[in-house]
Amino acid sequence: MVRVALDVPLAGPFDYLPPAADLLTASDVGRRVVVPFGRRRVAGVVLAVDLLSDWPLSQLKAIEEVDRRAPAVPEEVLALARFAAEYYCANLGEVLLPALPPALRATRRWRDPKRFQDVPVSSRPRPELTAEQLAAVDALRPGLGAGFSVTLLHGVTGSGKTEVYLRLLAEVLAAGGQALVLVPEINLVPQMLTRIRECFPAVQAVAQHSALADGERLAAWLAAQQGKAQVVVGTRLAVFAPLPGLALVIVDEEHDASYKQQDGPRIHARDLALYRARQREVPAVLGSATPSLETWARAEAGAIARVTLRQRARAAALPRLERVDLRCQLAAPGISVRLLEALRLRRARGEQSLVFINRRGYAPTLRCNCGWLADCRRCSAHLVLHSRPRRLRCHHCGAEHVIPKACPACGNLDLQAVGQATQRIETQLADLLPGARIARVDRDAVRRREDWPQLLADIEARRIDVLVGTQMLSKGHDFPGITLVGVVDADAALYASDFRAPERLFAQLLQVAGRAGRGESPGEVLIQTRLPEHPLFDALLRADFEGFAAGQLAERRAAGLPPFAHLAMIRAEAASDEACERFLEAVSHTARDLAGAGRQRSLQSAVQVFDAVPATLQRVAGQHRWQLMLQSRQRPALRSLLAMLAPRLAQLAARSVRWAIDVDPQQVD
Repeated sequence: MVRVALDVPLAGPFDYLPPAADLLTASDVGRRVVVPFGRRRVAGVVLAVDLLSDWPLSQLKAIEEVDRRAPAVPEEVLALARFAAEYYCANLGEVLLPALPPALRATRRWRDPKRFQDVPVSSRPRPELTAEQLAAVDALRPGLGAGFSVTLLHGVTGSGKTEVYLRLLAEVLAAGGQALVLVPEINLVPQMLTRIRECFPAVQAVAQHSALADGERLAAWLAAQQGKAQVVVGTRLAVFAPLPGLALVIVDEEHDASYKQQDGPRIHARDLALYRARQREVPAVLGSATPSLETWARAEAGAIARVTLRQRARAAALPRLERVDLRCQLAAPGISVRLLEALRLRRARGEQSLVFINRRGYAPTLRCNCGWLADCRRCSAHLVLHSRPRRLRCHHCGAEHVIPKACPACGNLDLQAVGQATQRIETQLADLLPGARIARVDRDAVRRREDWPQLLADIEARRIDVLVGTQMLSKGHDFPGITLVGVVDADAALYASDFRAPERLFAQLLQVAGRAGRGESPGEVLIQTRLPEHPLFDALLRADFEGFAAGQLAERRAAGLPPFAHLAMIRAEAASDEACERFLEAVSHTARDLAGAGRQRSLQSAVQVFDAVPATLQRVAGQHRWQLMLQSRQRPALRSLLAMLAPRLAQLAARSVRWAIDVDPQQVD
């Protein structure tokens, strides 16, 4: 019998008979096979051979094809996928198969790919390290080749964390090792790759992320698997890259929520990267200006090492931060007179500015004085007004509607755009700053693969005066010409029900503030708010992450929240609230019964099972959404209960209910 992992939404793995004329051996573990599944033919990966099956042989189907031309998935990657599936209560096939290049999970016959084409990049002079950077490299260097370790590299924005990474990579590459570098978003991959290639022109560095063309992704995967590519840079899925010579793991912007997958298996790539480093007994470096509170707490407790960069590498000082009360005089909706004057001053000096608002579209919604709001019929959300093209769009289900000429409720012709978003701010600034070269940066404006490199080139060449953008611009980018950052509306996240909202807002604002003053000219950051007295802004103006973190951790300790407790969410979707509630109530009863049964009775006091509640965004694309939370101060107790509960969920769920287990959730609302 052969055990096979398949990317299907059913508990697996699955047992098959070997092909009639082909006896599989242990050397075939990791190989791609094609098997019948229902009425389909699907590709899978061999996990084990010569096992006894729990199913009668008469009920097992035979493997149709074993592909020995394609490279086998290395055992190390299989082991990582097994751990991820077990820890996150997921189907192994749904973890493993999507992490592989499409050619390794297709049913068509394998064809040798074209040889990977490396990108020749001219080297440029290396900057001299500051005293702090030298101290950081000296502190981190002894860990190379000395076994597993985790170090937090906590550096203010612009302190040169990337240059520290490069010096560590130089040591690893000189010793013939390979390195894995994770970044949170696809648009950060080219920048990191360029820095590495400029620093090491003779080294092959490759990317791994879902936006690559199939052939490019496969060629890079093979180059890494064969040891020809010494550095792999990528997003979440790159944590599964085959690296036989792995000697260093780097996770940049380790706090970023993008490392946590929000659909399919709810894996967290940062945590899997640490497991990968432990698996190979190599050091891991976690870099951030605003570390996650979980990582910060571990460093404070001495569980991991910490190296700090408190000064910028090139600028004399951090940018000056100022809060601007939006309740005072406005030059235009959402734009204060103070911000407008600062923008005019920067333009007169020939400097660049960044105006940040984390909402795309023209306005968050449309309303009438009678109380009517443009709401999505399929979601518990407003339709967003877009000006180009003129449409009402739902950013959750994708629905589009023509903008009504009159209020559907009362017939009033005077409909009003409510609030600000990127398109509206762009339009207003064009009126307020005649002749200014303004570029909008959001997912609507940067759609094609070539749009982002062209935009970066325009910024670097100073062909843009003012950037109006979302969080696409807030992370990891180095724009020396930007001396002013204006935050249009910093308050929205303060009203969120998620206990992580203040942490995310502080990180986001400090990150975007860090775009200012990275060149020779000093930087200034204007944060517009209607809540200027909020303590979060006090800490932000002092750039006091340590003080902010201490306050947040004290609150979480008192409330029994992570990192002082561990959470899991059972999430459900169905066509009605009743179906979700009925399923989660059954889950709740089952969890409580399991916790109080027999030898597991100790779990009853160790794990708290909450009641089922609707999600904050209760309906998306016509599907109602509910959730059930499990909480424990003891991780083993929570894992033990989940291990017993997870196999029972499929039996408890009606066919109309979709469910998922989210271990260590990053969003709890």
